[in-house]
Formats: sequence, C-alpha cells, structure tokens
Amino acid sequence: MKVKIVGAGLAGSEAALYLANRGVRVELYDIKPRSFTPAHSDTNFGELVCSNSLKGSDPYTNACGLLKEEMRVFGSVMLEAAEESKVPAGGALAVEREAFARHITRRIKENQNITVICEEVTSVPDGWVIISTGPLTAAALAEDIRGICGGGLNFYDASAPIVSRESIDFEKCFYGDRYGKGGDDYINCPLTKEEYESFVDALICADKVILHDFEKREIFEGCMPVEVMAARGKDSLRFAMLKPVGLKDKDGNKYYAVLQLRKENKEGTAYNLVGFQTNLKFGEQKRVFSMIPALANAEYLRYGVMHRNTYINSPACLNADFSLKSKPEVFFAGQITGVEGYVESAASGLLAAIHMFEKINGRQPQIPDNTTVMGALSAHISGATENFQPMNANFGILKPAEKRIKDKKQRYAYLAERALKSIKAYKELL
Repeated sequence: MKVKIVGAGLAGSEAALYLANRGVRVELYDIKPRSFTPAHSDTNFGELVCSNSLKGSDPYTNACGLLKEEMRVFGSVMLEAAEESKVPAGGALAVEREAFARHITRRIKENQNITVICEEVTSVPDGWVIISTGPLTAAALAEDIRGICGGGLNFYDASAPIVSRESIDFEKCFYGDRYGKGGDDYINCPLTKEEYESFVDALICADKVILHDFEKREIFEGCMPVEVMAARGKDSLRFAMLKPVGLKDKDGNKYYAVLQLRKENKEGTAYNLVGFQTNLKFGEQKRVFSMIPALANAEYLRYGVMHRNTYINSPACLNADFSLKSKPEVFFAGQITGVEGYVESAASGLLAAIHMFEKINGRQPQIPDNTTVMGALSAHISGATENFQPMNANFGILKPAEKRIKDKKQRYAYLAERALKSIKAYKELL
C-alpha cells in the first residue's frame, strides 16, 4: 500500500512517520529545497515560522500541555524533536528552531518506508492522500483545493521580531518569570506610564506594510499584530502582551507595563519579543520598538513579518476523521483544516494518519471523544457552524465536567485526568 503526503511541515511529518512506522510506503512531497514559501527559509522539514514556543507544558493547567501528553501516547515526532532541542522558557516548551527541524528531517530521511520527492504538487493526487500544505499552500494547488472544497478562507498571521542579547540594555530590564515560576528564563523590559503611552501612540501611527495579494482582511485573534491590538484601546496591550501582573524586579518594584523577551536558542544569544507579531515596515519596527528603554539600541536579527494563512471551510467538506466527504480516501491535516498552532497542527497530522491507517486496513475509523483535546479539535473541524474560524487547544472546547467544579485549577485538573484516561483507552481500540 502506498500513501502520498503533500507537505512536510509538522502535520505532514507526523503523518508520514506514523504510517511509515507501521509498514505503509509513503511518498512525501515538498517544494523544499527547490523553492520556498514567502515565510520559509530553512531547507529542513518541520520548520517553525512564527515563534519558537510550543506553548505550555503542564497538562493540568494548560490545554496545549494536555494536548502534548495526548500526542505522546502515539509517539509524536514533534515532541521527540522538541525534547532534543528545547531551550529554557519557564512553564512553556520552547525550542531551538534549526535543531528542531534537523531532528524531524533526519527521522524522515532515515526511514526506509518514506521516499522524499522535492517538487511542487499542483493538484490533489489520486489514491490515498494527505494534504498538509499548511497556511501558505502554493497557488495552483490552492485553486484545485478550492474547487474540491467549494472555496477557501484567508486570514493574516504575523511573527515577532528577534533581537540579539548583547544589544539589550540590561540596566533597564531584569530577569524573572511571572509570579516567580520557572526561574529566570525571561528578560523583562519595563515601561513607566508615560513611556507606555508614548509607545502606544507611536505604534498606532506607524507605517504598515500594504499587503496587496489578499482579498480578505480577517485577523485571527491568536496571531493579532501588536499594532492592531494597540488600536483597540489605550490599555489593551497592558491586558495582553505587556501585562505587568506577577512581575517584580529584584528590589520588589512593580511596573506599569512589561515586555517579555524569550530565548530563541540554547546559547541565549537571541531573544524574541513575546507577543509582538507585527506588520510594521522594518524601519518602523526599529524606530517604534526602540522606544522601549531596554531596546533603545537593539540589534534586530529578524524583523517581524506577516503572511497569508489559508484554511478550508472544514465543517462543509471534512468528516471528523479529517477525510473529504466527497473523496473519503483524501485527508487534510494541519492549519489548512482550521486548527491553529504548531501543536494543534501536528496533532491533526497524527489523527489523519491514524484514521487513514484504519481505513487502509478495512476498519471503520474510531474518533476520540471530546473529553480529549484531540477529539475536541476533531469535532471543531467537522461540526456545523455558520462562521467557521481557526481553533487553538483550550479547555473550553472539551466536554464539560460531569459535576460542577467551581475552582478553576481543580476543574482543569479533573478535565486533564479524564482526558488522559480517555486517550489511553482510545489507543487500545486501534
């Protein structure tokens, strides 16, 4: 049996290795290294574009952490790569991008059941197929998908700048994690009330890149550019990426607003501006972000960029097993399905592969129930809705607890324990 997988990002890589490790011959198609999308530059597979963070790790307080634990049950290659390449990030799982992608690429290329084909696919192939081309699907294939799925939707996705550590003014910032958790993994750049207000004014008025290639300007909340957030109100950033709550310097001082910087690599030579996804022109980024005292003389290793994300109207055309309603042997996985985030995309690749393997072997796919994050995401992409939007992992999409639990920590812990028990029972059915 042969399966074609189009796209070697997180979802495609997870799917390819899951199937290949079970004896299925996989042809994995990707345009790299012959060509790149506007957001990609690494020749390796599984490249991370927007951030180097895979979000929270604690399954009992963080839904994305819970999703990771569910994926570990199925041997996720993304989590294997993350463990090998992780960098300190408090309660989050952050990785060194290049090492992370190299690990995934090595695992793919050393697997004898996977044949890598470096070429652009312009239409959905015949036979058993997984389309995992991500948010920047090439134009010809995107048009073919639109024809099959009855249209497509676009929204904008933005990435944050990265600065060099040596250019940060450490006399005007301090190390520390929120509420003292996780050690000193973040550099905190405080602002006074006057500095914050001047910064917001400049941010709102700064010149932005004009994106002519997009017909729709729908901005997904999870990737909100900082300048768009600022325009929503004077204090909007103080309740979001510049939230000062839980942060004190070594003398116990609190601040009006605080920007956090997170390590981009193990050596700690590069830091990204947490939550500062942006579509400002490069010169404007340097001018405006330099108004933050600790970054007055910052050297930018990478400026923030904004790029197109494309996803299909999944509830109209996909089953809960991620297969097309019109062509049950064709599956979709990754952000193109309307799951949002690195971990969520990889999880959808696992799910598509699990269900395809069941079908290949003549069995009816079993869908994990919505007491699990994997099951809840499956329900989201296949559930009827008039305004389908991308979805992150969160406790709100899980089936509510059977009993009322007022305390949020206790409720989340209960939901997590129930989910892990359920996903393990689901695996036994396969």
